[in-house]
Amino acid sequence: MIVREVEPKDAAQWLEMRCLLWPDGAEDHEAEIRAYFVAPTEPLIVFVAEPESEKLAGFVEVNIRNYAEDCESNNVGYIEGWFVRETCRRQDIGRALVKAAEDWARAQGCIEMASDCVLDNEVSLAAHLALNYEATVRLICFRKSL
Repeated sequence: MIVREVEPKDAAQWLEMRCLLWPDGAEDHEAEIRAYFVAPTEPLIVFVAEPESEKLAGFVEVNIRNYAEDCESNNVGYIEGWFVRETCRRQDIGRALVKAAEDWARAQGCIEMASDCVLDNEVSLAAHLALNYEATVRLICFRKSL
């Protein structure tokens, strides 16, 4: 398996995986992917896992944030999105994607890496903990239309 930066030829599979990870934002994914290849702003870089088969196994979208909960620096590598296809899980693909993200962040001068997941995503929580990320804050956000 190879972990590499996403390429335009990967757009359809990246879109498919993004829709699996974030089904509520599906209407925005295609435009965001198109924009990424024209002039990436956020995320700053995307890595994909390419196994020997034709189908990509997963992706990680990485950014640099000025602030992340419980981080001490103001230049924090941030995992904005991390997905591995269900059939490819428990094969160290997620670990390889996160390693690429961390290596990239380190090369950008980051000394900390952060991420998040929704409170009820036990799979993501376990995956983060398995990679030595520590849970720092559990949070519920609120909104109200005015």
